[in-house]
Amino acid sequence: MDKAIGLQTPLVQKNIARARQRNPQATPDQVIRNLERMYVSTLAGTGAAVGGAAAAPGVGTGIALALSAGEVLSSLELSALFALSIAEVHGVPIDELERRRTIVMGIMLGGSGSATITKVAERTGQHWGRQIVAKVPIETLRQINKILGKHFITKYGTKQGIIVLGRVAPFGVGALIGGGANAGLAALAVRASRRAFGPAPTTWPNQVQPSLPMSEKTSD
Repeated sequence: MDKAIGLQTPLVQKNIARARQRNPQATPDQVIRNLERMYVSTLAGTGAAVGGAAAAPGVGTGIALALSAGEVLSSLELSALFALSIAEVHGVPIDELERRRTIVMGIMLGGSGSATITKVAERTGQHWGRQIVAKVPIETLRQINKILGKHFITKYGTKQGIIVLGRVAPFGVGALIGGGANAGLAALAVRASRRAFGPAPTTWPNQVQPSLPMSEKTSD
């Protein structure tokens, strides 16, 4: 989780630029929808690939489990990149580590994450990603993250453990389980991000200055 949350801002901005590659004039709402599609398809693809590799002839259970456990780490990084990219498009500060933790774990935990955040912050209202994370003191965020961390280990960790075992199922079943389970987790995160931040801004926030990919610059 620490490695995933430690993603540098340039990687987040590069991910946003990739989401608007086909349409440099895309609105924030269009870019967010592209980010969602990219995230779901990539996460489903990695889960299916690992499940398929685990079922290949000659791959023992130990190696299969190692492959699947390694995919959990990459899925964490993909999920963190998605959450931080959405926050960046919404103009929510992501330069402070505790804010990153709250955003990533809150989105990945879904409804239970948002309930914890609003309760500890002692604030009510919609869209905790904008109303709480960007405004509450860092010390409050530390308290929130301690609770979220415990929930993350028990809830997300248990769920991933079941998926890891499912991916090593024989006869190609692992590929179906891996792809389907990852797609389901990604869909939950997408819904949680929409609840966290609400409607997309109508214009690009000042700190978000998505540049054209180099290929488009040279083609012009």
